[in-house]
Amino acid sequence: MDGLDPNPIIKEMYIDCRPDTLFPFLIDPQKMVMWMGSQVLLEPKLGGALRIDFNGTDMVAGHYVEVEPNERVVFTWGWIGSDTFPPGSSTVEITLHEQDNGTLLILKHSGLPAARRPTHLAGWNYYISRLELVLLGVEPGPDTFASPTTDPKGERN
Repeated sequence: MDGLDPNPIIKEMYIDCRPDTLFPFLIDPQKMVMWMGSQVLLEPKLGGALRIDFNGTDMVAGHYVEVEPNERVVFTWGWIGSDTFPPGSSTVEITLHEQDNGTLLILKHSGLPAARRPTHLAGWNYYISRLELVLLGVEPGPDTFASPTTDPKGERN
């Protein structure tokens, strides 16, 4: 088993929209696939399921730990089929803070295996940028990060 990285990934981004506009993109499957995943199952309630299929091969699964509308979402995260980073083995917390007629999004991903940190850091940078584009009304284009040759899990490459 990989050792856990003691330092969580923390990403902050100001997005030019209100939290009540941004929040549905974190909990609504039809909105989420606009920026992350090709198919998603989201049950945004305490204990509800979360599953993100990136490319038909690589899938994340977990469950919701906390859902505070327009303020905060916390869910577990891990890779289906992974022995070293299984479903639900790490935690993603996204908080939304209203700021200057927009939103400061803060993402914290903790409990990551150290060997998976670089790929997840690159992935969150990529997907948060796609989320911002979608919220600005820009089509982000094909999800090149999730191609099977890229392997978002970081296990094959």
